Amino acid sequence: MSGDMKRYYEENSRKVFLYLMTLCNDPDIAEELTQDTFYQALLSLRKYKGESSVFTWLCGIARNLWLREKRSRGRHPSAELPPDTPDTSAAPDRAAEEHDEAQRLAALIDALPERERQLVLLRSQGGLSFRELGELLGWSENGARVTYCRLRQRLKTELEKE
Repeated sequence: MSGDMKRYYEENSRKVFLYLMTLCNDPDIAEELTQDTFYQALLSLRKYKGESSVFTWLCGIARNLWLREKRSRGRHPSAELPPDTPDTSAAPDRAAEEHDEAQRLAALIDALPERERQLVLLRSQGGLSFRELGELLGWSENGARVTYCRLRQRLKTELEKE
């Protein structure tokens, strides 16, 4: 592996994996596709012109691999978040409420348009910066920040309605 590719892997593999998790919600598939992403990137390293960040370039490769995987296996991505499993021994009523709220939140996130769903999941689960999110999703850094804040507020309002 070239020195550049090794550095790219060390700096971006976790974020690429998290990006793929937002697409497929399956850690095994995401891990396999992460490895395939870096293999494909190694094969096409000479074609990388530096017009976007390395992370954005890698996510483009990852997305294409995911779409190919989805077509070949006939799988559909799901945005359902795994609910936190609270300690139910002390307060079973509260635990049931938290579980129901997590399920409602997962359904609300699943109903979002693709880019907005990815924004919420990559920020909340992946910890990507707004700069990275904007670059990845085709927004400015500020656009990603504003959209994320509005989405959080909208999801909070929707949860309070139910």
